[in-house]
Amino acid sequence: MKILVVNAGSSSLKYQLFDMDTESVIVKGGVERIGIRGSVLKHKSAKGEKVIEQDMPNHKIAMQLVLKALVDPEYGTIKSMSEIDAVGHRVLHSGGDFDRSVLFSEGVLQICKKNAELGPLHMPANILGMEACREVMPDTPMALVFDTAFHATMPPCAYMYAIDYDDYKNYKVRKYGFHGTSHKYVSQEAIRYLGKKAEDTKIITCHLGGGSSISAVKGGKCVDTSMGFTPLAGVPMGTRSGDIDPAVLEYLAAKKNLTILDCIEYLNKKCGVAGISGVSSDFRDLTKAADDGNERAKLALDVFAYGVKKYIGSYIAAMNGLDCLVFTAGIGENTWQVRKAVCENMDFFGISIDEKANEYKNDGMIHDITGKDSKVKILVIPTNEELVIARETKNLLEH
Repeated sequence: MKILVVNAGSSSLKYQLFDMDTESVIVKGGVERIGIRGSVLKHKSAKGEKVIEQDMPNHKIAMQLVLKALVDPEYGTIKSMSEIDAVGHRVLHSGGDFDRSVLFSEGVLQICKKNAELGPLHMPANILGMEACREVMPDTPMALVFDTAFHATMPPCAYMYAIDYDDYKNYKVRKYGFHGTSHKYVSQEAIRYLGKKAEDTKIITCHLGGGSSISAVKGGKCVDTSMGFTPLAGVPMGTRSGDIDPAVLEYLAAKKNLTILDCIEYLNKKCGVAGISGVSSDFRDLTKAADDGNERAKLALDVFAYGVKKYIGSYIAAMNGLDCLVFTAGIGENTWQVRKAVCENMDFFGISIDEKANEYKNDGMIHDITGKDSKVKILVIPTNEELVIARETKNLLEH
């Protein structure tokens, strides 16, 4: 079975074609600058890399070029479109209407459009991706894999905000959580590594990247997560503030003559470690600057690690224990200094790392960085969100 995974952004479209008999990637690529002059498609396979520069005014045209690249006699990897058994779409938000992946239908599309206001930065692009595929591949089944679905198992005490209950019912204001496909993948890989039954495990997964989130996974199911109504909540991130006293918005709005939209843009794009450091949102730049004596860069790293550490402690309390701590995503997989800082002074919880093992060079494999006296297994697991989408799509087709 061959499954095409599509992740559509506002001006981009990433794709991977999987052979699900072996769960191997046949080809991967991406389109950038959709609707902008200078559109480009980069297509990588065993035959090499092909770069196609052509104006792509919309996602439909971009999808047509992707499919054309897949079957191209010179650099394509399949002979005809009929070899693609299904398409799996990454979709940001279920709005609480779906607690699992679903097959595409007109009714499902309308629900996604209704929920677009809950994810205005991502949902319109996700919907454009679905509609583009429907136009270009009308007879090919499609699955929608929601970023929020893995967190649908949170109990009400974890997802409810202490606001007027009618506002929760009428406007769907609650914690949803994001990065669900990543948390699902690495928690399942951790369960396999531990060799335990899923129901006997307590795992905390730390997806640390440009956007970061922490999840508590008990018995293989999410019971809490750090992101909230939007991906702005939780730990400090690259340019996002993370948790903050909401009264700060009123105060800054008055001081700087900002609208509410200005404030949200400020919290999303001008804060986080970039705002603290004044250096960068890239942790490679931050660690170098800190090593060179930049105190604000060091402070940014400390604030980030402290935020992650606090969530880990609270989730140990929520689950009444911990078997395994997992680091993943760009920072979690590549920045040993952050892993070290997060795990320092966690002896009370039975958490300690092997410092030599922690400073490995990323090779795309699972790394066990557990210290010899640690009661908690500490793993670095490369995430694979696209494979989760392909697996979910395959499962829907077979059942």
